[in-house]
Amino acid sequence: MRNLPAWLLAALLAPSAVPAAEHSMARPVHTYSIVARDPATGQLGAAVQSHWFSVGALVPWVEAGVGAVATQSFVDPSYGPLGLALMRSGRAAPDALAGLLAADGGRDVRQVAMIDSQGRVAAHTGRRCIAEAGHRVGKDYSVQANLMASDRVWPAMAKAFEEAKGDLADRMLAALDAAQAAGGDIRGQQSAALVVVSGKPSGRPWEDRVFDLRVEDAPRPLEELRRLVGVARAYGHMNAGDLAVERQDVAGAMREYGAAEKLLPESAEVVYWHAVALAVAGRVDEALPLFARAFALEPSWRTLTPKLPAAGLLPDDPALVKRIVDAGTRPRTP
Repeated sequence: MRNLPAWLLAALLAPSAVPAAEHSMARPVHTYSIVARDPATGQLGAAVQSHWFSVGALVPWVEAGVGAVATQSFVDPSYGPLGLALMRSGRAAPDALAGLLAADGGRDVRQVAMIDSQGRVAAHTGRRCIAEAGHRVGKDYSVQANLMASDRVWPAMAKAFEEAKGDLADRMLAALDAAQAAGGDIRGQQSAALVVVSGKPSGRPWEDRVFDLRVEDAPRPLEELRRLVGVARAYGHMNAGDLAVERQDVAGAMREYGAAEKLLPESAEVVYWHAVALAVAGRVDEALPLFARAFALEPSWRTLTPKLPAAGLLPDDPALVKRIVDAGTRPRTP
């Protein structure tokens, strides 16, 4: 066990020495969740839904190139950072989970799952977790649930994840939807979260986050979470388009902004920047209808437009700027 802090080593080697007070802040986050890995891309992720406010703040913990943890039931959030620390040091997920459970006097009310960057996975459902409770470990994933309306929940999640198509986020969303369809949390729905990170760490954690989405409080959080995933995909293309603009890659910017617009056609932001990319490329006739659409969705974009040439985002051409600002307005009669 290399590069572990002394206090963590002490906790793992001498579980009886861990004070009971360390577990006094456990919160009753009863829920269903999934931790998973995409073997093709190496992406790691966790997703969760619960009838508890802001479940994403406590349950999912994910780090690129390291692993993913879901800690729930009478949740001890420290399983997240400690589990990641152990896996980062080279411990396999089953070993990391076993060590933390051995150090936890409250293990009987915990439900925890871990997966590491090599796809090694383990889960624990304490004997005092509120029924219906259980988990299923499969290839590159674990699903777990407690306080459910039915013992069909976690088998349904496993089946949905194994059969779903798409990327890791799509497959984890399918697992959450299957849980709800099988009865879900006996108390109903309230919050949800989904985190996906890249397979290899870049050294810049903010760039490793593919998705980091939370629905804090909503009557149908899974529907909102799925909507947010779609918005995030669109803004991923927007960010790529912005980078292309910085590199003066006009063709790349148009491609990315166009992809974003297809995903989010009702967004004035997305439509507007696609139009700007077209105008910069000299394709003004194609850009003008998009500008008109953006202005109709939100008139303030018309006010913004004259400010863009000074920032280098539109040519310094007053006639062009006037054509854009006038897009969508009715021509004046003599």
